[in-house]
Amino acid sequence: MDLTAVREVIDGRDVLTWQPGDAWLAGGTVLFAEPQPGLRRLRDLGTWGWEPLTVTEDGVEVSATCTVAELLTFAEAPHGPWPTGRALISGCCRAFSSSFKVWNTATVGGNLCAALPVGPVISLAVALRGVCRLAGLDGRKREVPAEQFVTGSGTTVLLPGELLRSVWLPAAALAERSTVRRVSTHPWGRSLALVTGTHVPGAGRLTVAVTAATIRPVTVSFSYPPAAAELRQALEETFTPDLLLDDAHGRADWRRHLALHLAEEVCGELAGRG
Repeated sequence: MDLTAVREVIDGRDVLTWQPGDAWLAGGTVLFAEPQPGLRRLRDLGTWGWEPLTVTEDGVEVSATCTVAELLTFAEAPHGPWPTGRALISGCCRAFSSSFKVWNTATVGGNLCAALPVGPVISLAVALRGVCRLAGLDGRKREVPAEQFVTGSGTTVLLPGELLRSVWLPAAALAERSTVRRVSTHPWGRSLALVTGTHVPGAGRLTVAVTAATIRPVTVSFSYPPAAAELRQALEETFTPDLLLDDAHGRADWRRHLALHLAEEVCGELAGRG
């Protein structure tokens, strides 16, 4: 796909007024994945020189320009901290519907801000209780829970000119037991349903998050590991007709069935039910 409407690419640090048709540019791979009819000018974030990942004992800050390959390298490094959390990150990174060559260019911020239902960075950020750190052209900053960042297919809470600076993943969430399940039409295909789960055995809390089958993330939490029927009821009450994704890759009722099945598997594994 040619970006024939784009007229210029400018330094992202330029303080020029935000104009209709402007967009932030990180890796840029999403620009060739979906039509971009209203795009006129790209503001390059690559000139800002952000560190891809910053790891402390309190958690991990992942910059918007961190590539999928860099995030996956962190997740699969031997003898690193938070093995369960990093395993979930790895599983989500490997859910990308693209080859590993694209992973070297595609970015964490781009995947989140594109807000496509299949975005696996959305899945891991929601599962690990991530916090999206945003910044405006006027210097104002705010934080939004990852669960609330994506509002629909292709839509987010970002205001005109506002950018995603980074995603904070807290150590407490990274240390929890976690797992991920996914269904796609083929290994490198789009996810039809992607379900993550986290559990704190001592506290009892168990959370299940559904993405890909829905136009925005859906989470249900329990103060104890729920029975299969209780989990199913909680999700069915959440899966309204307007929330389930229905497209050429899968009907809504099929995606709903897949999501419920994967959620039961996730919950059963975390609760030790096999």
